[in-house]
Amino acid sequence: MHHCTVDQLRRGELSGIRRLNLSADLSDFPVEIFDLADSLEVLDLSNNRLNDLPDDLPRLHKLKRLFLSNNSFETIPQVLSQCSQLSMIAFKGNRIKVFPENALPPQTRWLILTDNCLEDLPVSLGSLDHLQKLSLAGNQLRNVPQELVNCRQLEFIRLAANQLEELPDWLLSLPRLTWFSYAGNPFYTDWGKQVSDQPQLSTIDWHQLILGDVLGQGASGIISKGIWKTDDGCLDVAVKVFRGEITSDGYPMDEMQACLAVGNHGNLISPLGQVSNHPDQKNGLVFPLAPADYRSLGHPPSLDSCTRDTYPSDTNFSLVGVLKIAIDVAAAVTHLHQRNILHGDLYAHNILTNSQNQALLGDFGAASFYPKALASKLEPTEVRAFGCLLEELIDHCPELNAVSLAPVKIHLHQLCQDCMDTVPDRRPTAEAVLRFLQSVEV
Repeated sequence: MHHCTVDQLRRGELSGIRRLNLSADLSDFPVEIFDLADSLEVLDLSNNRLNDLPDDLPRLHKLKRLFLSNNSFETIPQVLSQCSQLSMIAFKGNRIKVFPENALPPQTRWLILTDNCLEDLPVSLGSLDHLQKLSLAGNQLRNVPQELVNCRQLEFIRLAANQLEELPDWLLSLPRLTWFSYAGNPFYTDWGKQVSDQPQLSTIDWHQLILGDVLGQGASGIISKGIWKTDDGCLDVAVKVFRGEITSDGYPMDEMQACLAVGNHGNLISPLGQVSNHPDQKNGLVFPLAPADYRSLGHPPSLDSCTRDTYPSDTNFSLVGVLKIAIDVAAAVTHLHQRNILHGDLYAHNILTNSQNQALLGDFGAASFYPKALASKLEPTEVRAFGCLLEELIDHCPELNAVSLAPVKIHLHQLCQDCMDTVPDRRPTAEAVLRFLQSVEV
């Protein structure tokens, strides 16, 4: 979405556009936007000074997605509920304290309220039948309304960095809950003590690092190629610098703690140390640099796919490749679960693979510890995420359409269905999934 100017808007140069991105220190909603009512589907007014929306916003009758991040809203405007096509709403980084009942349109699918001042949520959230993705990290929430259990389509929830005294374990009965994070809450303090006796992650002075090209950007920070100058010579590394105190996944310190607890495993990207003496006092981690032939397995979800990763149209995997990647990822997840760690963001875009289909799972921004007593409730969410991943791999494996491979295809589809069973208790463990995949003969 390219940036436009207010002058272009006022001169009528934007007639017929479907997407408008306007960042111009606005304190009022430009009325000229209504001239685009017959075409506008995506409106991004992030990074302004807005604190309200016009009562006639529903005139934008084709509006599907509204981005209002980094503005000055203190209340979610109730006029949103009257926008007949609106399904994605983002208010990240505002000052929202008030969330009125029935303020959202019934077709809301994706709601981003990260980094605000919310202490509670309206009961009416539970009536949003289409809600799939709910980002609430970095608020002051003291409870979550139990009515949310009625959101049967809910797959992605971020509750990290709030003020919850207990985990709303009734959420874990949701039939589609898949990507879940909750670190950085009062109840979580004790859960993280399992790593308190381990040695601290070693520190690496910022001045020993030379940063190069940006390798990628995630929810929590920017990863750059780098060189670590040590007494023994220079080492190629990847350096992750966190954006700020609160990310869309939670606190950087919780990610660092999880990275420490993960330990070493051949299918995990484990850190070498944490950055000290950053000139802007930012947090950072240093990782070994993945070999040059490793690439991201997939791309993050699009506005349309919402919760599911996306792949270039020419993406194809061999059956051997599908099995190798699936086995490696299942092995990584099994290792995490043995250490009572939930990755929370098991997605293809957080997995690197090479031409031999070896896989490395990284990005622990949404990782959370859990007590053994809750393993049987929390681990099935991650198994469902694995089921989604396996389904995507199978969908991009044309080889499986061969008649001779019908039995293998049936077995793999059955495994997907088992992993995504709507009754979480019926899903296999990650370890059982790994054993099954290792037993598949091609």
